Amino acid sequence: MGIYFHIECSSWANQGTALGEGGIIDDYIYSEGDRILAAYGNHPSFCMLAYGNEPAGSKQSEYLGKLLTYWKAKDNRHLYTSAAGWPFIPENDYNLSPEPRIQRWGEGLKSIINGESPQTMFDFGEYISKYKIPVVSHEIGQWCVYPDFKEIEKYTGVLKARNFEIFRETLEENSMGDQAEDFLMASGKLQALCYKADIEAALRTPEFAGFHLLQLHDFPGQGTALVGILNPFFESKGYVTPEEFRMFCNSTVPLARMKKIIYKNNESFKADIEIAHFGGRPLENQNIICKVLNHAGEVLFSNTLGAKKIEIGNCIPAGSFTADLTSLSPAQKLVFEVSLENTPYKNRWDFWVYPANQEVISGNVFVTDKLDSEAEIKLKNGGSVLLLSYGKVAKGHGAEVAIGFSSIFWNTAWTNNQPPHTLGILCDPKNPVFSSFPTEYHSNWQWWDPVTHSQVMRLDGFPASLRPLIQPIDTWFENRRLALAFEARSGGGKLMVCSIDMSDLTDERIATKQLMSSLLNYMNSSSFDPGAEVGISKIRELFTQN
Repeated sequence: MGIYFHIECSSWANQGTALGEGGIIDDYIYSEGDRILAAYGNHPSFCMLAYGNEPAGSKQSEYLGKLLTYWKAKDNRHLYTSAAGWPFIPENDYNLSPEPRIQRWGEGLKSIINGESPQTMFDFGEYISKYKIPVVSHEIGQWCVYPDFKEIEKYTGVLKARNFEIFRETLEENSMGDQAEDFLMASGKLQALCYKADIEAALRTPEFAGFHLLQLHDFPGQGTALVGILNPFFESKGYVTPEEFRMFCNSTVPLARMKKIIYKNNESFKADIEIAHFGGRPLENQNIICKVLNHAGEVLFSNTLGAKKIEIGNCIPAGSFTADLTSLSPAQKLVFEVSLENTPYKNRWDFWVYPANQEVISGNVFVTDKLDSEAEIKLKNGGSVLLLSYGKVAKGHGAEVAIGFSSIFWNTAWTNNQPPHTLGILCDPKNPVFSSFPTEYHSNWQWWDPVTHSQVMRLDGFPASLRPLIQPIDTWFENRRLALAFEARSGGGKLMVCSIDMSDLTDERIATKQLMSSLLNYMNSSSFDPGAEVGISKIRELFTQN
């Protein structure tokens, strides 16, 4: 039937200009607003009007207040707001705020997604409740993905993807050219996960008027902002389907509030179900089906929440679901699915169950946090050594790379190297090192604790054949060869180096404890057979003197 339009006067009075200072821009906005209202004022989709985007200037509020008063007197059929982003002035009919999102500008590693353990309880209700008018979030998302170099050939006109050519060249110079597609797909999976977390938080927020997603496609400007699930040609990049995206971004979305998504197998899984429904009419006598599925798609637990009337709106409670996990072993990833019976609406969340009494057994492996003479002797005698290097990585060898769980926000060039600097991890789920730590080839929530308690190592000058077991994907502006764990033959023995903090494996860090157990199980098996040879002196270069 049509689209509601929020119109702007094509201005970003920022970065060198400002509103209310008497400049040409002040008269232009009035003239442009008059032209817009005259040309399009009668259009049924024209619902909202703003000056433009993110203004600067100490007099912006005074200027925009007068502008909105002028517009309302001229044509009172529309809703008016100062700008996308700010300021919040009394004349606004609604606010467009950059605050209600899971990664705000400048938060870096202190944001919700990087600073709080995985859960789906949070929303922005406390912030929204401060205002008596509708609040729409401004530019949520901005989650980056690695460049898709297959796009280069699509630029057939006067524009060329020279930026992508440079990024590809530096990737090849650092012996990772053949990993470009893997970096794209792995970072893309994390990007989709971040967008899901952002959008679901908005849909869980009571009285929220809506979310303003930055955009669905990449933005080639401002240093190259690869924030789209689509490329600049509005084509899919292949790591998320329209059907998957519509699970959490749709007119009707099932939601689950879960206090955590990492469990021990002596606990019960619990989720409180609610519905965000902005369809054409209420849903009468709607059954809600809840299931827990294993990796093979088999249903382990299920329940139907009885017929409900789903009104228009969100935060509509639909009941709770619990499942006793005591029968589950070994470590595994499960999927919680909520669907509305006889409709296309469903949503899914991954969660993990680990043995409650998981033992970390060093066995024949010498575990140490320093590559000293004792470790050298173990290696010289053909032994296996696990070197835990967290906190010891030197600047210039990885300590300068800020790693977080989330993907990069907007990009590192435009944001003055705002952390995180990485785009998730890449690993091989078929490698036996992960036999007791179920994983995909990309970051998922079970990696939150290991990654947020880690340091990055740079493998400059290491053999090209050495591929990290856990490989952070660097910003495309640097394309540094990074690792959280790698293995090598060194000093006559077999060495594993891991820069994840394994020193305090409490119940709150059960995922990292499970990863440590999996590493040691692997190193105690015949599968532990590193291929690349790296001298001890080369490995020592990674670490500080102390």
